[in-house]
Amino acid sequence: MDYRERFAEENESVRERMELISDRILQIEHKPEVAEIYADYFKKTAGFLINLKDTFQLVKSGEIENMPFEKLQSVNKLLYNDILADNYENSYANPKFSCRKLGEGYGRLLSFLVSEIRSVIGSVFECNLTPLVLYSELFVEVYNAFEDVMVTEEQIKHILYWFVSDYSDYMIEDRIAEQLDVNRTFANDIITDSDLNDLRYLFRFGEYITENEIGTARHLNSMSEDEIERLATVFTEGYRLGFVNTNKDLSIKSIVNIRYHLGFERIIKKAIKNFEKLGLKSTIYRASGSAVHSRIGYEGAQANRQYIYDHKNDRALFLDKAYIDRRLGVLRSTYEKYEKEASQFAGPAVMEVFGEEPFSPENKEENYSLSQSQQKLAVELANSSSQIVNKYIHGEERSFTIISFPTPDIGESFREIFDAVVEINTLDYKKYEQIQQCIIDTLDLGEYVHIEGMNGNKTNLNVYLHPLNNPNEETIFENCVADVNIPVGEVFTSPQLKGTEGCLHVKKVFLNELEYKDLEIQFKDGMIIDYNCKNFVREEENKKYVKENVLYHHDTLPLGEFAIGTNTTAYVVAGKYNLAAKLPILIAEKMGPHFAVGDTCYSWQEDTKVYNPDGKEIIAKDNEHTLIRKEDSGKAYFNCHTDITIPYDELGNLSVVTKAAEKIDVIKNGRFVLAGTESLNDAFN
Repeated sequence: MDYRERFAEENESVRERMELISDRILQIEHKPEVAEIYADYFKKTAGFLINLKDTFQLVKSGEIENMPFEKLQSVNKLLYNDILADNYENSYANPKFSCRKLGEGYGRLLSFLVSEIRSVIGSVFECNLTPLVLYSELFVEVYNAFEDVMVTEEQIKHILYWFVSDYSDYMIEDRIAEQLDVNRTFANDIITDSDLNDLRYLFRFGEYITENEIGTARHLNSMSEDEIERLATVFTEGYRLGFVNTNKDLSIKSIVNIRYHLGFERIIKKAIKNFEKLGLKSTIYRASGSAVHSRIGYEGAQANRQYIYDHKNDRALFLDKAYIDRRLGVLRSTYEKYEKEASQFAGPAVMEVFGEEPFSPENKEENYSLSQSQQKLAVELANSSSQIVNKYIHGEERSFTIISFPTPDIGESFREIFDAVVEINTLDYKKYEQIQQCIIDTLDLGEYVHIEGMNGNKTNLNVYLHPLNNPNEETIFENCVADVNIPVGEVFTSPQLKGTEGCLHVKKVFLNELEYKDLEIQFKDGMIIDYNCKNFVREEENKKYVKENVLYHHDTLPLGEFAIGTNTTAYVVAGKYNLAAKLPILIAEKMGPHFAVGDTCYSWQEDTKVYNPDGKEIIAKDNEHTLIRKEDSGKAYFNCHTDITIPYDELGNLSVVTKAAEKIDVIKNGRFVLAGTESLNDAFN
């Protein structure tokens, strides 16, 4: 079914509402009858809604597909113009500007509203009229309230709160359907039916398109069919091997969710066909969203990362116990509706990108922030949501794969770097499998691992390992080759918490696209007892920054993973092209020992037997905290996992200490010294 026809019946049911509300919005745009201080806001926001309606007509009629390239660029930029860097300082989407112009209380509320309206852009391009109608009606309801000069902030908050609550069922069901309903073919249709040499196809997604997406698509179009097939096969074969290596039956699944960045459609088109050969149909959905309706899927350029950061805590406006109960109820009933599809879901296949300049956000006092009670509610919501999802999408049956590529904004050496990353992503995993087995055999002798930093790195940490009772048949560490985590290059375990203590320090690191300077975390019995960084002048701001973005509002987290990265080739490439600040954690975690705070790599799958290539079963999948799942799964997981890597040039020593107190060096002064691993140093030379 053509995606423009999918919502035809629903669109017809709201068409009259759209016409009526559009007339009212036109009146507001031409002559807003509110206090002068608010007139400009309502005039501009009304104009944006009219632009969205006009764009919907261009999509529905098919006219947008026949526009010349330059016209499409103009239409695209007009939708995102107010949040682009040059304009954002004077945009009502910017809470700082909005509060300055409208007052702090109304400014925050109305900035939230315009941000939510912006989330409708994607639905417009999917030819789904309902979200535009809903947000248009919300806008007019808020405007009508401001016609009364006695309007209060509490009245506006009340309107926004009940909109979020009343329509959460529609929003959540739409989100889940995008992931599980293979008949939602918007992105698939564009990818499989378009002439990918005609780059106008990029503008049909409705995401912000820059020279970065255009340059990526052009580069892929310059590659041969064999090269594209090779990259697509690495991607999909990694997914298949994820099931093989964990003894999971892929044949009982029929749905895979592809997540990627626009510009890579030529690879994705091949990947869709490869997955079909594995018996899987692909769902693909957009990544843009809002505080109400978040999504993760394909995405274009982030028009402004500061804008995203400014609104990341907008749910503080409505996050309370009643909202959580409502959301969880809707989530549960929706998964019941899609129970069959959920049981067929095999997991995500993710293609990440990197290359953007590192982002260090500005903390604005005008932004919404979660109160302490809301932080606890956010944790409760995440935990309860995770339990519901895992009831219908069984963790022990699903897998994933993830791979990463650079984009042109990495700089003038893009083509060279792209080729180098292709080499990294296709390294001989058999060679690494053998070398990593040498490391695992030594680690299996240990009671704990001692890690010390150098060159200004203050790390001094002991990581305790699970006891090994049957070394002939069991092992502590997983030998990670090129399956779920591409590229090859790490061995990892779930540490024993008791005894694990000390300081983890990194002079500079980027986690989830945010920069941290002198990130320092203290552990006691495997749990975080203190943390800090030096991004901001005030210590209070630094601690808040770490708690929000590393601890995800938890008071503490366990050390859920300890790993040793072995991909020295990636490390050298990063140094050659000065990429350390731009690499995704997927590659960065392979470039030194890394430590994940949060859940283990085996969360929700601890009882699934996993074996290394040598046939030994990996037994270190639980820690003292995850064992709580046997009594109360809601208290066992934190629903976050953040990897922090110490680069080789900051690593003074990594040693295995046996029960007999024998010390065996694995890495010394940033180089591998364990017998059987020496060839890893060849890349340095």
